[in-house]
Amino acid sequence: MAEIPGAKAELERLGRLMRAQMLDLVARLTPEAEVFPQKLGHPSVADWHEPLRFTYGMTSRGARPETVPPAEMAQRAAEVLAAAGWAVEEEVADAYCVTGRSEDVMIRVRVSTVSDVVLYIAETPKMALATPEPFTRPEPLRTADTLSPGHVLCYECDGLGWCPCCYGRGWVPDSERGRRRCRECHQGRACPFCRGAGEKYAADLQDDERGQYPELVLPPTPLFRQE
Repeated sequence: MAEIPGAKAELERLGRLMRAQMLDLVARLTPEAEVFPQKLGHPSVADWHEPLRFTYGMTSRGARPETVPPAEMAQRAAEVLAAAGWAVEEEVADAYCVTGRSEDVMIRVRVSTVSDVVLYIAETPKMALATPEPFTRPEPLRTADTLSPGHVLCYECDGLGWCPCCYGRGWVPDSERGRRRCRECHQGRACPFCRGAGEKYAADLQDDERGQYPELVLPPTPLFRQE
C-alpha cells in the first residue's frame, strides 16, 4: 500500500471548500444553527473496498423563521449557492430540496413543509488516498529452524503467529461490503490456538491436539494428576 501523490492534499482542499460554503450558507439562512463537525478533522471511510475511499462530510439542523415560508427559504438557499458559482438543482416533493454542486462537492438543503426544520448535508467526493493493500500472507513468526526447545509449530497457523484467516488484519475481504470482521480471531489478530506464539509446547499438548503431530511420540495425558 502506497500513498497516492497529491490525493490527500486534494481531498483536504475540497473539504475546506465544502466547509467554507457550508458555514456561509448556514450563517445566511439559519444563523443560530451549529455545523458538525466544527472542524474539518480527518476524513471518514466511505467505501471499504480496496482501495479504501475517503470523504469529508458535514451536517447542520436549523429552524426556519415563522415569517419565512418554506418555498422562500429554499429560494434563498438556491440564490446563495448560485451567487457562489455552484450549479444548483431544485426539487419539490414532500419537502423543498436544493442541491448545490461544485468540483464534485455537494451541499443539499432540505426545507420541511410540515415543520420549521431546515436540514443541511454536505460531502466531498469519495477519493482513494493510497493504492490497494494486497491481501498476502506475512512472514511466519516461527519456522522449523527457529522453534524454541521442546516446542512444535502451531498446527493451526503453521508458525505464522498471526490469525491464519485474516493474516493479522482483523478483517477479511468481502465482495459486498469490502471488508468484514474476521470470524476466526474476532479482530484479536493473533492466532487463537497459539495466542500469537507460532508454536506450542509439546509436553502440554492435549490428546486431541497430539493427533495433529503424528511424528511425536508422547505418553498420553493422565486423567488424574498423581501427587
